[in-house]
Amino acid sequence: MSLSSPPPILSVRPSRALVDEAFEVLVENLAPVSPFTLRSLHHSEDGDDWEAYGHYFSDHSGRVSVSEDLSFGGTYSGMEPMGLIWSMRPVPGSRTGLRLRKKDVTTPMLITVSLYNGHEDFRGNSPLVSMVTERWYMGPGIQRIEISDEELRGGLFVPPGPGPFPGILDLWGGGGGLLEYRSALLASRGYVCLALEYFKTGQMKSTDMSFEYFEKAYRVLKDHPQVIPDRVGIISLCLGTIVTLSLVAESSDITASRLLTKLDENQTVPESLRLFLLAFIPASLKFFRFVFLFLVVLNKPYRSSAVKVFPFPSQISKTMDAAGKGHLLTRLDYPDTGHLIEPPFSPHCVAGNFMVYSSNEKVIQRYGGKTKPHSDAQDDSWRKILSFLRRHLYCSHRARM
Repeated sequence: MSLSSPPPILSVRPSRALVDEAFEVLVENLAPVSPFTLRSLHHSEDGDDWEAYGHYFSDHSGRVSVSEDLSFGGTYSGMEPMGLIWSMRPVPGSRTGLRLRKKDVTTPMLITVSLYNGHEDFRGNSPLVSMVTERWYMGPGIQRIEISDEELRGGLFVPPGPGPFPGILDLWGGGGGLLEYRSALLASRGYVCLALEYFKTGQMKSTDMSFEYFEKAYRVLKDHPQVIPDRVGIISLCLGTIVTLSLVAESSDITASRLLTKLDENQTVPESLRLFLLAFIPASLKFFRFVFLFLVVLNKPYRSSAVKVFPFPSQISKTMDAAGKGHLLTRLDYPDTGHLIEPPFSPHCVAGNFMVYSSNEKVIQRYGGKTKPHSDAQDDSWRKILSFLRRHLYCSHRARM
């Protein structure tokens, strides 16, 4: 570009948004039909740099639109409006086994979008123009309440407004620790969410994993003054799914219980219970199949003899069909996806650091999947989860019958 040329104009709209919202990246005042690279860069709370980039050609008017134009290479290809986010990866030379997760949800993820000349060696050059964007898990007005005592540990997120709201108990997997970003995002969509910590990172063995602990969490959520008592659900991943299924089969406090058991022909399944099941099949590890389950419990009394909990998608589907209640189960299958299904546009983690609780040894655990199918699954499943929540937690019981 000549010195007399007007400087390029880079815009990201909206520049401040929730992480599940798409943005538009537009560059103007460029030399026509010329190569440019758009790059996103994020410095994580762990001190690591993550990037994504796409190679573009400006059109005849000197314009590049990420939403409308093709990327001809980089960390993503094709027309991918959010490729600058979901294809993020650690910059070359970073530590191995990294996973990008937000720890402090009261602050935004700051992402710098920059424009570079050409398609080669852009890292060694100064950007032509840059802009910082904010990506939030916690929307305006959300109240975060820390729960930390001898009986319960977690973070409670309450939406703004008079309420009351439906409630969601949020359970994570075997990595341990307190993960709040999914709860913060769901609270931003109108649900009181309790992110529950049930053991410290790498300390599964030292924690009391009794039903009483999870039942107490359920009661605390259900009895909160901002929660509609008969509109409470559980969302879970990995180990949290096994806990959820066990609670449903064994708990006397969660009254719509003992569904996912081996049903006798005389047993029934209540219409008030709805299941949302995502079966993700990694591309590289066909045997590594875990369930991401959303379970809505609407407190309708139900009793049967608990026999055995089935933690796999096909078994759950067969159980529901055998009971004549297959219509209560929403199941989505996504081929070529990995184990860690996050909110939309979250970078795909193929393998990450994991602490083995029995030996305190750090290993690299492979989660599988292919980046583009995995990212598409995250986006599609999240939209369907939100739709499922609105239908079964916000609609009246009469509307569901």
